[in-house]
Amino acid sequence: MSQVSVAEPAETPAESSDPAPRVRDAMIADPRSLPATASARDAGEVLTPTEVRAVYVVGPSGELVGVVTRKTLVARVVAEGRDPSATRVGDLAEAPYYTIDADTPLDDAFRFIEEQDAERVPVVDDGRLVGVISRAVLQRRLAEDEEPADADAAAGAEDP
Repeated sequence: MSQVSVAEPAETPAESSDPAPRVRDAMIADPRSLPATASARDAGEVLTPTEVRAVYVVGPSGELVGVVTRKTLVARVVAEGRDPSATRVGDLAEAPYYTIDADTPLDDAFRFIEEQDAERVPVVDDGRLVGVISRAVLQRRLAEDEEPADADAAAGAEDP
């Protein structure tokens, strides 16, 4: 069962014009992906290590087609008796719930991820997959960018 209809576009937070740090500054660039023409067997090999939860599927121009997980392979290939070598991941990929534009300010991205209760979100630039951002990375990055609670005291400044 598809989580998001293919006809329904993924939600993307709006870009902003301020000079704050952007998602592209904190994302994991070039996440593991497979072309839509790759086989389900190829996806199975990528998904074999326990730390790999999903593989992104991209079209010929690098555009994000969707995501394939172990669950997808079991439900759509194994349970349906399909040949993993003949089944293309482009036919299996589920559209992502959300995407985030690479130029989104980090504060906006964190707020969006919190509101959606997402752990990881693909990062796109003109529809092309360029990275992935996680809640944990955003939390660390925003904590690094925060000023101390009492910036004057932390800097050793004295009252005039």
